[in-house]
Amino acid sequence: MNKQEIYELLRKKKIPFEITEHEAVYNMEQLAKIDVPYPDRDAKNLFVRDDKKKNYYLISVKADVRVDLKGFRKKNGTRPLTFASEDDLQKMTSLSPGSVSPLGLLNDVERKIIFFIDKSFTEGNGIIGVHPNDNTATIWLKTKDILDLISEHGNQINIFSAENEND
Repeated sequence: MNKQEIYELLRKKKIPFEITEHEAVYNMEQLAKIDVPYPDRDAKNLFVRDDKKKNYYLISVKADVRVDLKGFRKKNGTRPLTFASEDDLQKMTSLSPGSVSPLGLLNDVERKIIFFIDKSFTEGNGIIGVHPNDNTATIWLKTKDILDLISEHGNQINIFSAENEND
């Protein structure tokens, strides 16, 4: 699904969302320079794989959270982790670096990617900001709605506490 198809899906399912169009951004530092309505709700997304290239994970945390992959591995019982290749990202999600988003899981036809989302996105106003599979926009929607979409698609979802990842 591309950006317009994501918008159409959300409208078809009557999921409320806001769009912030912006110049292409490739990292959280660039995004931080853009005026967005919910800066504390931006998701940073890491696409990683285990050392055997058997399991793939998308980890979504708040922009200011640093994910220690060794700590994450210990707490979540995975094999050693490293960043997945651009080729794997493209093949599995049809996304390019800078556009990684939980909505890219809707392109995972084999439903092979396991999604880990920081529980802080479910707290407070419950809003999350993600790319609509294109890094020229950020959409803002309820975390519950994005989790329902991903669950309906068939990818496994794990809610975890990123605040303790570095312990």
